[in-house]
Amino acid sequence: MPCAGIVTPLRACGPAGGSVAKGMKKISYRGYRFPPEIIQQAIWLYLRFTLSLRDVEDLLAERGIMVSYETVRRWVNHFGPMIAADLRKRRPKPHTTWHLDEVYLKIAGRMSIFGAPWMPRAKCLMCWSRAGGTSVPR
Repeated sequence: MPCAGIVTPLRACGPAGGSVAKGMKKISYRGYRFPPEIIQQAIWLYLRFTLSLRDVEDLLAERGIMVSYETVRRWVNHFGPMIAADLRKRRPKPHTTWHLDEVYLKIAGRMSIFGAPWMPRAKCLMCWSRAGGTSVPR
C-alpha cells in the first residue's frame, strides 16, 4: 500500500528547521517501511507537543498515513535518542572568553571599583563592587 499523505516539506520548516532536518538524513532508515520524512514527522509530533501515541496515530491517519501507535512508540524509542544527540551536537557552545568591564568612581571621598563580568553575545550577569564587598545582580 503506497503512503499517500501530506508531510511538511523541508522548505516549510524555514532556514533553521530545514538544515536540522537535512542533518538528520545521516541516520539510517534502511529496512523501515515508511519514508524518513514520515518517521521524523511522527517523532516530532510526539516529542514537540505533549501528545499521546494514539493522538499521533490519529493525526497521521487524518493525513492518509496508516501507522499503529505501537510503531510510533518503537520509532520514538529507536530514533529519539539519536535525533536528540544530533541536536545536542548542533547546540551552540558557550564561550570560554570572559571580559570584565570596570569603572573607578569616587564615592564619599573614597575610590571604588565597580565591574560587570559579561560574555560575548550575552547580557551582564551581575555587577559587583570591590569597595562595598557586595554583589548586586542585575
